[in-house]
Amino acid sequence: MAAADRGPDWSGRERAPGGPPRVIVIGAGLAGLATGCYAQMSGLETRIFEKHVLPGGCCTAWSRQGYLFDYCIDWLIGTAEGTGAHRVWSELGALDGKSVTRFDTFNRVVDEHGRAVTFYGDPDRLEHHLLALAPGDAKPIRAFCRDLRRFAAVDLPWDLTPPPLRTTAERLRTLRAVLPAFRLFWRTATTPMSGFAERFQDPLLRRAFPNMFLQEPAGFPLLPYLYTLAAAHNGNAGFPQGGSLGLARSVEERYTSLGGVIGYRCRVERILIEDGRAVGVELRDGTRHYADHVVGACDGPTVLDRLLGGRYSSPATDRLYGELLDKPGNLYPAVVSAFVGVDGPLPEREPHSTTYLLAPEEGARLPGSLQSSLVVQLRSAYAEGFAPPGKSVLHCTYFSDYRSWKDLRVRDRRAYRARKQEVAAFVRGFLERTYPGLGRRIELVDVASPVTTERFTGNTYGSILAWQAFSEAEDVANRLVNRDRMRLPGLDGFSMAGQWTALGGLIRAATSGRFAAQYLCRELGRPFRAWPSESREPWHTGKWGRLPRLDRATVTRPQAGAVEADVEAEAAGAGAADVGVGVAE
Repeated sequence: MAAADRGPDWSGRERAPGGPPRVIVIGAGLAGLATGCYAQMSGLETRIFEKHVLPGGCCTAWSRQGYLFDYCIDWLIGTAEGTGAHRVWSELGALDGKSVTRFDTFNRVVDEHGRAVTFYGDPDRLEHHLLALAPGDAKPIRAFCRDLRRFAAVDLPWDLTPPPLRTTAERLRTLRAVLPAFRLFWRTATTPMSGFAERFQDPLLRRAFPNMFLQEPAGFPLLPYLYTLAAAHNGNAGFPQGGSLGLARSVEERYTSLGGVIGYRCRVERILIEDGRAVGVELRDGTRHYADHVVGACDGPTVLDRLLGGRYSSPATDRLYGELLDKPGNLYPAVVSAFVGVDGPLPEREPHSTTYLLAPEEGARLPGSLQSSLVVQLRSAYAEGFAPPGKSVLHCTYFSDYRSWKDLRVRDRRAYRARKQEVAAFVRGFLERTYPGLGRRIELVDVASPVTTERFTGNTYGSILAWQAFSEAEDVANRLVNRDRMRLPGLDGFSMAGQWTALGGLIRAATSGRFAAQYLCRELGRPFRAWPSESREPWHTGKWGRLPRLDRATVTRPQAGAVEADVEAEAAGAGAADVGVGVAE
């Protein structure tokens, strides 16, 4: 893997006459890696500084007793060849040598009485299923499935160039693709899912439709539900072999193969500014590294408040980080994850993903739950390599508040750990009631709270996906990307990228890195270049590399219903285990 001591010395200001411009990228998440890849392809010389020991940011995994707990991807947009999103992943090498699991069933929703609705990607199968379940709701059912067929037939382009840089030909191609379905997009974008769901008489459908995306993103209209379900039906929303960290490692490999250098355990303390221009960064160890341009591809508040010392902003960032950050509905909620290691196989003939709607009194027992529901994904049922031979992994998640977790960890670490054990105990008991006999086979339950996410990624409030689409923040973020060109007034030589600049989601993060490189190339008067990765090496688990393991966790063996829970996802600075070997063998 790339290390901080590889590559040229950037501690001096001088570079070889006529040499390529130097670019420092802060953060090795998907946006930072993508920025580096596209800059390298365009002939720039880049270096990424990452405070963690792994690439990917939230797109990550960690090791525990031979298990690999994959944190991020539920489905990945861009897995179908020939689509614009797939072109981005192809240029970044993200899917090189990998198989992709595609699902006939997008998600199932089960209420507290055991009634279930299955959301199939196929419009005909979905319509038949829903009509059999609730014949009295034929009108809204047929309307939804009719729109789903229309979305499945539309070849909606993915933006590969930011609007200010598009050529006339690119604008015309977009118009030709969008205009025939403009009324469909407009109508579904202005119809709230919550309002549409109220049209159903059946109480299960009324509750299930907003939870099609595992849990309900507040304020979402119909459009993203239809778009994503259609993408799944068309094979464009699948699970890539190797999962989240596998995706990040592949993009990291692409970056280093292009000549890029990554420094891990290199925390940037501040951006160096001289005469209104960013000239480099200073690391925690006091070393300084100089470049012609700096890209902040990490948490937005961290960049503005700490790295830039609060000295630079714009109307867009003032609104995003001053007014909208704490206003409900603008950030994706934080998530609690409980990974469950099981001795033996998982239940057969079960959907890969199920949202269980909980009775109010049961939901109140789930610490910090915002929606009284629990998502259970049978990870080992559709993805290999995440559990030792003969064992399996489940991933249980729910939207959670951040503040109660944060306050408890600051005030009382022991109580914070006890709260995580409450999550583990709830999950253990729930799985035993739902799948009788499974509880006795559980070997461990590993819990990551919103504070865990904040600590190891720096994401404000532990939000994994940052700004939420279809919120007040969307228009402001679009202004930052399109009108401000990801820049701050009064500060030259600096730009921003990632979910805290654009919107949430892996493909959006990667595309924002493409945009950042395109803007930079235009500014420098250099041609932007991008081409597909030529690597077709078959995927293997060794590419995960050496992962942190949770050596500081306290564990109690499950005896008479005892709880086994992770104390904290202690990754940074922990010991390492060769998970590539431990999982594969």
